[in-house]
Amino acid sequence: TVGFISPKVHFILKKAVAVELHAVLPQLICCVSCAFIHRWKLNDSFILPRPGSRYSLMGGNLHISHLNKEEDVGIYQCLASNSFGTIVSREASLHSRILQLFSSWVRWKLRLKSHQGDGFMLIPAPLFSFTELTFTWIFNEYPSFVIQDTRRFVSQKTGNLYIAKVEPSDVGNYTCVVTNTVTKTSVQGPPTPLYEPKIEVQFPEVVPVAKSSTVKLECFALGNPVPTISWRRVDGASFGRKVDINKASGVLEIPYFQQEDAGMYECVAENSRGRNLVKGKLSFYAAPHLTEKPQDVQKTIDDSLVWECKASAKPKPSYRWLKNGESLDPMEVNNGLLTISSLNLADVGMYQCVAENKHGRIFTNAELRVIAIAPDFSQNLLKAQTLARQGGDVLIECKPRMSPRGVISWRKGKEALRESHRVMVLDNGSLRISNVTKLDAGIYTCVARNQFGVASSAGSLLVKEATSITSPAGHLDVTIGESIVLPCQVSHDPTLDLKFTWFFNEQLIRFGSHGVYFEKVGGVTGDIMIRNIQLQHAGKYTCAVQTKVDSVSIATDVVVRGPPGPPVDCRVTAVTETTASLSWGPGMDNHSPILSYTIQARTPFSLGWQAVTTVPELLAGKQLSATVTDLSPWVEYEFRVLAANSIGTGEPSKPSNKSRTKETLPRVTPARVNGGGGGRSELVITWEPVPDELQSGPGFGYVVAFRPLGAQGWMQAAVTSPDASRYVFKNESIPPFSPYQVKVGVYNNRGEGPFSPVTTIYSAEEEPSRAPGRLRARSISASEVEVTWKPLPWSNNRRRILGYELRYWGEKEKQEAATVIRTVGNKTSVLIRDLEGSSTYYMSLRAYNSAGEGPQSSTVNVTTKKPPPSQAPVKIMWNTSNSKVILKWDQVHALENESEVTGYKVKRQTPTSFIDSNSTGNTGLAPGPFLPTTELANFTDKLFSKDVVPDPEVMMPNITE
Repeated sequence: TVGFISPKVHFILKKAVAVELHAVLPQLICCVSCAFIHRWKLNDSFILPRPGSRYSLMGGNLHISHLNKEEDVGIYQCLASNSFGTIVSREASLHSRILQLFSSWVRWKLRLKSHQGDGFMLIPAPLFSFTELTFTWIFNEYPSFVIQDTRRFVSQKTGNLYIAKVEPSDVGNYTCVVTNTVTKTSVQGPPTPLYEPKIEVQFPEVVPVAKSSTVKLECFALGNPVPTISWRRVDGASFGRKVDINKASGVLEIPYFQQEDAGMYECVAENSRGRNLVKGKLSFYAAPHLTEKPQDVQKTIDDSLVWECKASAKPKPSYRWLKNGESLDPMEVNNGLLTISSLNLADVGMYQCVAENKHGRIFTNAELRVIAIAPDFSQNLLKAQTLARQGGDVLIECKPRMSPRGVISWRKGKEALRESHRVMVLDNGSLRISNVTKLDAGIYTCVARNQFGVASSAGSLLVKEATSITSPAGHLDVTIGESIVLPCQVSHDPTLDLKFTWFFNEQLIRFGSHGVYFEKVGGVTGDIMIRNIQLQHAGKYTCAVQTKVDSVSIATDVVVRGPPGPPVDCRVTAVTETTASLSWGPGMDNHSPILSYTIQARTPFSLGWQAVTTVPELLAGKQLSATVTDLSPWVEYEFRVLAANSIGTGEPSKPSNKSRTKETLPRVTPARVNGGGGGRSELVITWEPVPDELQSGPGFGYVVAFRPLGAQGWMQAAVTSPDASRYVFKNESIPPFSPYQVKVGVYNNRGEGPFSPVTTIYSAEEEPSRAPGRLRARSISASEVEVTWKPLPWSNNRRRILGYELRYWGEKEKQEAATVIRTVGNKTSVLIRDLEGSSTYYMSLRAYNSAGEGPQSSTVNVTTKKPPPSQAPVKIMWNTSNSKVILKWDQVHALENESEVTGYKVKRQTPTSFIDSNSTGNTGLAPGPFLPTTELANFTDKLFSKDVVPDPEVMMPNITE
């Protein structure tokens, strides 16, 4: 197969130099002997390289030496050939150095009609080049170049230098420099004089622009003051981000030109004296681009070929086809579609589709191979064994490879097979047998013939018994939670293996991935079990049984009965102060009739959903509306409905929209109305606030009423806060500790509600007026002090004594940091513990009641006793006598800061307890330390040793019993 990329489109031709034209060949799909032959054409005539000529071939490249403008300029094309055919490249044009073609720039010359003719332009000598040129102007002498700005402009299309407004600084000599961007050579023209241009606009009416190219539009105006240049599209469309406008030089650049960029463009030049504009149209064109290519094919003789070639272009392209570099008959080509019927060997070769319009031409290649071979079964032998079901149909395929297609016949055993209404040879050569019987078993041979030879292939047909399902199709009606078995038992040919597959609602059941519900029962049957069946398991179950020769299936419909589904469209239709009317629709009954409905409600104050009272009280299965009663006024409610049948209660409906009951007079009074206490001349009244859900409307508050016990009229006060729980009436005329009757009512925006029951409370009492007398303090030990006093009278008509407050502090502490002990009731003594030994403490006492504390008593002080001895007795000795133990020890002498030793304390240990024994009295101090436990243990171990001799000089108490 041959394929290559065509040469470059343009070349620069210079005198006395050599050039090469390259045809680049990609990968070659051919044998090693497939050598390439390359030929070149110039202006449709073959170039014949000869020894000593200016033309030579280097690989596939054409080399031309000593170029001649008259002989070598023209259109070149390369042809590459091998044993598979010939293809041609697209054309390449070779030009001389000075040519006429230019890049796609548009020139619009524009001058404002200003007076005095003060705008000028300089025109260089005529010079044209096929490659892109750049123009610059020298002012006076090199390297002083003319700098472009809003007043001066150099056209890169014509090379003209425009001066919008000539100033004195412009006087001088101007020289044009033209540079070829390809060869990098420059030409310098002669000095050019200034002259006044003609007032005219020169531009093509329509400028064609190639797809994806870059377009530059130039616009410059002469005038005084210097004109400003602006651009716009006549259709009003805005410029995209890619468009670049150089306001200083008046150049509009459109890169990557597309169809949407085509249209009419307008340049506007204006100054304070006038305005002028010029228009030009850019049209879009695109060279052909292939969108569908023919592919290499291999066909058999007498077959047909259809190749389609499509390209996108503007204007639309025309198509032609080449075979081995030569044009095909146009009769075989229809708008890019090539059709060849009844192929023969002469059609073999390389084909090329050429799509072209006036802007370009594109080639695509494809190879056609035509095969002619004798019948061959090596790649497609008949199956060695074909299994068929008795009573079924069987197809034995026969697909030999041969070209052209010949005749196919069949034999059974050694006899030619006769066709009948059951036995038929199909058009493609395969054998079809219908309603197969045991007699059809045997060896079958397919024979293929054409003009190049004969071949055959054989295989055996085995007839098996049909498979059938013995379990009847059925209908199962079950209750949710039950477990059921779906049977699938079969009779089949014992030589064939069975495969069972189950489907649920036509979806494959994947055992193990459907949770714990589906389970194969096991054995040779295909039975399955559904455990703990649920509502979603209702549907059609299909058991499919498959062998190598046939497949059968059976379906069972399973109905699952369960609690009803949730009711639908639960809505509130009307509300009053204490009722709400509801309606709903029935949900799925899940194959068991709905027997009753239940309504539940929820408020912002309730703990979840609660059942409510309805009218009618019992909601039967056909009841789809009800009235909920005993609601609280002015509370926002949500409702839901649950349905029940003989199996159970189903899921609740979606909650209704929130609805608020209407407001009404409050009906609930505060609980636990009480009071008393407070400061002097105060009456304190307390109560438990009414919960929000029982306030019956907005603007809720309390009315507090009170009067002296026995009085007729009530005094009242309003408390506006619904969360208030206390009211204090303060008046100097209120006698202390006097009984009052109080009650608390409620109100809201609708009016006043009821009052609570009347309760008797007392006004604030006076604080105690006297201090307790006879305050005494006595040290009991190093850490304890007992304080006593004479009590005040317990009560009178103005005050009570609720208890006493004792304050004490150490000599190193301030009185403000004193420790406070409060007693309750008519108690007259306090024991202070955890004090420091040998320390002085100060204390004072005062009585208190609900009004506060009374005056403070005089301050007394007390010093705690010294600490007990810190040393334990030593040198313990003992003796036994019958039931007595005689102990003795060394006397303990107290230290200077310790209390005097006045006695000893002995403890004896039994197996379950210690028993104390005091030898003598003491001063009331705590005892000193005992003998350490370890020593005591040693002592008890030796207690009954007969070797112990007591010391008669030591105090020895007797331990008896």
